[in-house]
Amino acid sequence: MTSIRLSQSPVSKLAAVAIFTLLSVALMILLSDKASAHGYVEGPASRAALCKSGQNTDCGAIVYEPQSLEAPKGFPAAGPADGKIASAGGAFPKLDEQSASRWTKVNISSGTNTFTWKFTAAHATSNWKYYITKANWNPNAALTRDSFDLTPFCSVNYGGKQPPTSYTDTCNVPARSGYHVILAVWDIADTANAFYNVIDVNFSGSTPTDTQAPTAPTGLTASSKTATSVSLSWGASTDNVGVTGYRVFNGSSVVANVSGSTLNYNVTGLTPSTAYTFSVKAIDAAGNLSAASNTLNVTTDAPPANDTVAPTAPGGLHVMGTPTSSSINLMWNASTDNVGVTGYRIYQGTTLVATVSGTTTSYNVTGLTANTSYTFKVHAFDAAGNQSAASTVTGKTADASAAPAWAVNTAYTVGSLVTYNGSVYECLQPHTSLAGWEPSNVPALWKLK
Repeated sequence: MTSIRLSQSPVSKLAAVAIFTLLSVALMILLSDKASAHGYVEGPASRAALCKSGQNTDCGAIVYEPQSLEAPKGFPAAGPADGKIASAGGAFPKLDEQSASRWTKVNISSGTNTFTWKFTAAHATSNWKYYITKANWNPNAALTRDSFDLTPFCSVNYGGKQPPTSYTDTCNVPARSGYHVILAVWDIADTANAFYNVIDVNFSGSTPTDTQAPTAPTGLTASSKTATSVSLSWGASTDNVGVTGYRVFNGSSVVANVSGSTLNYNVTGLTPSTAYTFSVKAIDAAGNLSAASNTLNVTTDAPPANDTVAPTAPGGLHVMGTPTSSSINLMWNASTDNVGVTGYRIYQGTTLVATVSGTTTSYNVTGLTANTSYTFKVHAFDAAGNQSAASTVTGKTADASAAPAWAVNTAYTVGSLVTYNGSVYECLQPHTSLAGWEPSNVPALWKLK
């Protein structure tokens, strides 16, 4: 047999290597950009979260970014199309594969349950809403609006505030049996989008009379610490039904909510050479809270005397969403440092407008003038006082609107314009306004202009 061997010139080999390198860098940049956005349900773990942890398989790219399930808000009138609800519009099509056996289920009971969101970037928030599939839904058909009871079983208004890195809603889940899907929707206040997470659950029975709290977590220790962080770990609690989460306390303040399968947490953004007191409590599906673990007193390390290395400049600084006539929302990617990033300083021109913690990567600048351009800078700094180079962005506020302010007990027609919290909204359906029907809370009635 005669074999033919093709030779390849050194120049061709170098060109191929260069192309591969460029593609790899581009992919890493793409993934790092997406990693800054934005949040997912950590407990009970969503379909995407279980893909990230490896408990769901053959998931596609969502394993790298479970926080990126973003689509237009307004569900059920708007939002992702039927058949693409799980993927928030089709960007991650593997998530839309639906059958009774396709996905790992999280055991749950009807009654009081805690839903924990993990945010990788905070957003001003209108509300959270939670929907559940109908009692007679078909688990082997694509998820559509007809699969769900379109009246949310839980709705939590948040008034445009920014939630902490970890946020918990306590909701009363309706009675169901067997496999069902819960759709959790996080509506953003200052953009036209929302985040959609489906949670595959298996109902093991209602526990309306469960009053037994979990046992206290044991053996709380600090596995490591730095000048600005403490890594905590603890032993698992037990419960007559099941532990659904843990709350981490600094003194009497909750610093984190983690899932029932998580037995560690890294507390960041601390002050060097400072004493802290930590404890942990367990919680079950009925909302029963355990006694506290042992109390752990930890003093953070002093900053290195010879630390002269400044953090990297915040990456990807940009204007998030549409500015209002009086505010511009800034967002950036986290800086890195040889010891730890303590915080960020936000400047409007040369004027310092805010200092935020090292775990915060967004800030809404308010009190601005309509139809005006502003230049903002963000610096990171560490415990030794080293400050990074600046990241800079320019944004322009919206024109002042002549539209009247939204008011209760007012009749609005389709196309009516109002102002609310510095933004202009257009009426989508005729109605008479009621308290609680503020434009940011009812996307079925109003849309941002």
